[in-house]
Amino acid sequence: MTEPEHEGYRAGFVSFVGRPNVGKSTLMNALVGTKVAITSAKPQTTRKAIRGIISGDDGQVIIVDTPGVHRPRTLLGERLNDLVQSTLGDMDVIGLCVPAGDKIGPGDRYINQQLDDYPRAKKVAIVTKIDAVPKARVADQLLAVSQLREWDEIIPVSSIEAVQLDVLVAQLVKLLPESPKLYPDERITDESLEDRIAEFIREAALEGVHDELPHSLAVTIDDISTRDDKPLVDIYANIFVERDSQKAIVIGKHGARLREVGERARAQIEPLVESKVFLSLRVKVAREWQRDPKQLGRLGF
Repeated sequence: MTEPEHEGYRAGFVSFVGRPNVGKSTLMNALVGTKVAITSAKPQTTRKAIRGIISGDDGQVIIVDTPGVHRPRTLLGERLNDLVQSTLGDMDVIGLCVPAGDKIGPGDRYINQQLDDYPRAKKVAIVTKIDAVPKARVADQLLAVSQLREWDEIIPVSSIEAVQLDVLVAQLVKLLPESPKLYPDERITDESLEDRIAEFIREAALEGVHDELPHSLAVTIDDISTRDDKPLVDIYANIFVERDSQKAIVIGKHGARLREVGERARAQIEPLVESKVFLSLRVKVAREWQRDPKQLGRLGF
């Protein structure tokens, strides 16, 4: 009887959880080695479960980046929290991300308690952003995190300076079940091209805005096509906001801000599609879409 091809190989699903803005998406991008999830200093940047895939000789780690768990104030917020809960039920490993420089607070404790609802998953604590604080502070945080529960692993990392990322991947692989590869080696995400382009546009639009506007931004793609006469990809996209005043902010004086958004987005989209891009952006108002079930459905939530 022949041994299965995957003998000793491990593959499975890992999800990073934590409060908004603890560095989950930045960590996933650093581990995958390219940008598969947009990042921003604004809370609630991630709005869906995005998969990044790391393939190695010993195993394959599929990281599922989820929205930050928060106290919802809108129907969108409720749906994002529901998405996190449904995603975690399928995970082999759950990693709680806690920044080295932030004292453990009620939000962290709440999320830690929620992990008890997923007894099947191994639990890992990941202390992020260790490059931003002195070593003594990192040591204090590791001790504080260790008192939350019995972890399978506690690993301090820096996504920005790539500290201990290889250690984290190796430990995650060890915790995964034996399994053949779940994706081909060359695959780094299961996000569609359209979704990735929409996210790059949303990230560009988030740059420099403040207050409630980030929550009110959504992006849809109408069309992506390649011209026959020249190497150019045409992309037609919509940026949705909730109020006319927000539309004015996104467009800016004489359209200056919208042009900046287009330039920033194109700089990320062109390497992705390997072509020059013509990007048409239209700003539209969908009133109170975060609270409207029908509009949430149309916008993909």
